[in-house]
Amino acid sequence: MRYISTRGGINPLPFKETVLMGLAEDGGLILPEAIPRITEETLSYWQSLSYPELAFEVLKLFADDLPPHDLRDLINRAYATFTHPEICPVVKKNGVYILELFHGPTLAFKDIALQFLGNLFEYLLKERGLKMNILGATSGDTGSAAIYGVRGRKNINIFILFPKGRVSPVQELQMTTVPDKNVFCLAIEGTFDDCQQIVKAIFGDLSFKKKYALGAVNSINWARVLAQVVYYIWAYFKVSETEKATEVRFSVPTGNFGDIFAGYLAKRMLGKGIERLVLATNENDILTRFVNKGDYSLGKVTSTISPSMDIQIASNFERYLYYLFGENPARVRAAMEKFAKEGRLSFSEEDLAKVRKDFLSASINQEETLSMIASFYQETGYILDPHTAVGVAAGLKFKDQRPMICLATAHPAKFPEPVKKAIGREPERPEALKGLEGKEKRVTTLPASVAEVKAFLAKNALI
Repeated sequence: MRYISTRGGINPLPFKETVLMGLAEDGGLILPEAIPRITEETLSYWQSLSYPELAFEVLKLFADDLPPHDLRDLINRAYATFTHPEICPVVKKNGVYILELFHGPTLAFKDIALQFLGNLFEYLLKERGLKMNILGATSGDTGSAAIYGVRGRKNINIFILFPKGRVSPVQELQMTTVPDKNVFCLAIEGTFDDCQQIVKAIFGDLSFKKKYALGAVNSINWARVLAQVVYYIWAYFKVSETEKATEVRFSVPTGNFGDIFAGYLAKRMLGKGIERLVLATNENDILTRFVNKGDYSLGKVTSTISPSMDIQIASNFERYLYYLFGENPARVRAAMEKFAKEGRLSFSEEDLAKVRKDFLSASINQEETLSMIASFYQETGYILDPHTAVGVAAGLKFKDQRPMICLATAHPAKFPEPVKKAIGREPERPEALKGLEGKEKRVTTLPASVAEVKAFLAKNALI
């Protein structure tokens, strides 16, 4: 399998090269030259596999330059850190299925990709005798999951930018109380979009990127998206077998378009089975406006009780544009240049007809989110975190005779304040979150400045 850029400016690369590259050198995002289609015979075999076994079968299609024994070992070690034997269990509640993606070390879906990616980074750096400085931005869960994936590992320093005061207190503590000396947390005085733009600008400075051996853990890294494809196929098998259904729908709370893009890839790989994906947003609804009105235009970032979705610039949207535009990199490049200048994109009716074959979408506000947490708890005793509640509320709007699978992206204990507001009490804290408040914090506050972040990196990077 070889990999290309959405903007067409790089020569095809093997998988291992894409992992270390992160953002493509032409400013685009990495994609495979072709999406594999899975045969009926293969699907029948996959259906009986455990989660790590299924992950191996899916990933080996894309990572064929990794020796199979080594790939299997990386996967097994990644998921040995999870507390549930099924890794991603599926439970039925109130007529919908909940795909629980929060059983990893930081209690968020990002662990599923980042535990694997941490192992993969360490493996590749050892193989090549290299060092890496990971640079990432987080709106909440990516930061802690990335930190826990590489904390204490040799030859890696990690620098995570997060918007000061715009992540949940628990999310911030998970990042800033990690004592390992290879971890650096930067509280940026701005929004997540500011953090993300700083990271993209620094990766776009190719001489700086090369000098300081920068690597990416955000979902701009192809390996992250790839690891997330697995749980869509896993959940499809579980639910279709239970319901004797040929088609399912997924509801995905998303802000950066990474998680739902993984679902789009799974849909393409299966050929049939995933009828459509419900794209669920909060008040930061640029993606919903795109699906429903063809309006992809920047708005002001609104702070909400689902902070990981408080995003206006969806960095993975470019990957979807590549397929929407008929795999035409010149058109993608022109569109992204236009968006950078004007802050908006427009689409033809023909484009939108294609979009609506893949996606449905709804925006769920904070009042509706709290109401969903409360009613779901009253009816089932099950506590949704605010992001999952956005997904469930949107999913119920599009529930038909097909099974609806809603992604539970974080444990509710990571968001105790809104949960308490909704149900009258805080959720019980798992062991992983106990005692965080008493630990020493390690964090540096910086302005939303590319130059300031570069200076910090230059001072603290491994070289």
